[in-house]
Amino acid sequence: MIDIEKPAELRTFLNHHRLIMEHESLGFKILHGGVSNRAILVERNSGPNWVFKQALNKLRVETDWFCSTARIHQEAKALRWLKQIIPDNVPSLVWEDKDNQILGMTEVPTPHTNWKTDLLNGTIDLEQVNTFARLLAKLHDATEQHPQLKEAFREYSYFESLRLDPYYAYTASQVPEASNFLDRLINETKSRKQALVHGDYSPKNVLIHNHQMFILDYEVMHIGDPAFDLGFSLTHFLSKAHAQPKYRNLFFQAALNYWDTYSKAIKEPRDQLEHMTIKHTLACMLARVCGRSQLEYLNQIQKDQQKQAVLSAMSTFPVTLKALIEKLQNTFKG
Repeated sequence: MIDIEKPAELRTFLNHHRLIMEHESLGFKILHGGVSNRAILVERNSGPNWVFKQALNKLRVETDWFCSTARIHQEAKALRWLKQIIPDNVPSLVWEDKDNQILGMTEVPTPHTNWKTDLLNGTIDLEQVNTFARLLAKLHDATEQHPQLKEAFREYSYFESLRLDPYYAYTASQVPEASNFLDRLINETKSRKQALVHGDYSPKNVLIHNHQMFILDYEVMHIGDPAFDLGFSLTHFLSKAHAQPKYRNLFFQAALNYWDTYSKAIKEPRDQLEHMTIKHTLACMLARVCGRSQLEYLNQIQKDQQKQAVLSAMSTFPVTLKALIEKLQNTFKG
């Protein structure tokens, strides 16, 4: 199996599959930031730039965390389908190789910025937040227009290996006070096979070019509980509110806008979805400070504060997301 982070090996691979001309001038740049894949930008003079990804069996984190590399083909499948669902917001698939667990896709048009970086720098545009919400609603409603998705994305093991186990189950082993809550939520989540779920819907997986959002990273896409995507993404707005006192109120407003826009766009009844979204938000907020994949922008004091805030909310469960956000606003003062 080749290693795409070695330019000579990647060039040979591209030549072998006739994706490039033999003497074509290329540039290779390692894309850092992800923990589950190797990623390389291939800069070309003769056509659009490409990004090639290769799944890792052992993720690049401090603790042992493994997942089958075959998940790269879940992402390739997703890119094909999403060209029918949100065609203007995803890259195009260029190549898929099952022997080396590689996919290639077009680079998002440049110049582009990473939305996570923009948010941490205080660029909090509520219309972008609303767009993010509406795109998620389109994904979650997609099975109505495309019932074949239920069969195409019934594979659930990657979501278990990369989300339920390292986020919820591992956190339950580290925080005994939350173990009953998390164990019950794991079982509830597994029973809710309702919609097409991204599974990694967060600002770090969004690139913005000329005000247009491009959504990335679909390796854990599956048919499951749509509230997971909501809790996972709300966690990022709420944790950034904790990390950035200067922009705290804006982040809380962004969280409220996000839920309000999404809930108006989706077809599922709001009450049950909101109840599950609160559960997933609490679970993800705890997992991102106690699980296998912790937020790097929170210091240890903030992580401890977030842990205590979540445990308090779990014991006095908020009836609405607005109530949860108000509770966190009072907790994260100062």
